[in-house]
Amino acid sequence: MRRAIVAGNWKMHGSRTENARLIEELLAHCPAQPAATCVVCPPFVYLQEIGRMLRGSVLSLGGQDVCADAQGAFTGEVSAAMLKDVGCEYVIVGHSERRLLYRESDQLVARKFGAAHAKGLVPILCVGEQLADRDAGRTHEVVARQLDVVLELCGAGALELGVVAYEPVWAIGTGRNATPEQAQDAHEFIRARIGARDAR
Repeated sequence: MRRAIVAGNWKMHGSRTENARLIEELLAHCPAQPAATCVVCPPFVYLQEIGRMLRGSVLSLGGQDVCADAQGAFTGEVSAAMLKDVGCEYVIVGHSERRLLYRESDQLVARKFGAAHAKGLVPILCVGEQLADRDAGRTHEVVARQLDVVLELCGAGALELGVVAYEPVWAIGTGRNATPEQAQDAHEFIRARIGARDAR
């Protein structure tokens, strides 16, 4: 049976004081046996400190992004091994903001997924379409393209060990919301796409 996952992406927000208060509140209200896996993904600079706060709790630590390369002269980047070293179990790859604002290609996202998987992190792969794609009926086409590059590079087995998060980009800040039926349609398509590749 699939286990639900709730991941909080803090984006570029927080301070040491705010973080401590938020983690204290989360730990105070989180049940001892939550119905879902709960992950917090703070900015890189706070990972180690927050990891210490979460030690022994039911909350897991995740990174917001990862470098596709293992090491080298990549100023400002953070490797999968570094994330693992400070206590991360999860990492987000392919978030819509990374794809749109930083022009990350499907190929780069797939390499990041592979880098995370190789170091024992659980990649949270974000896939989803923009408004023009939704209105043109290209949801499945876009999601298939994003998935297929990861499947080709890493294989269905790696994807099954990761998390695929459907992110309807068209519903962010547009005043339009994705209905449960629309989300479920995307989920079913994603499962079928991975299942078809796994059956080959």
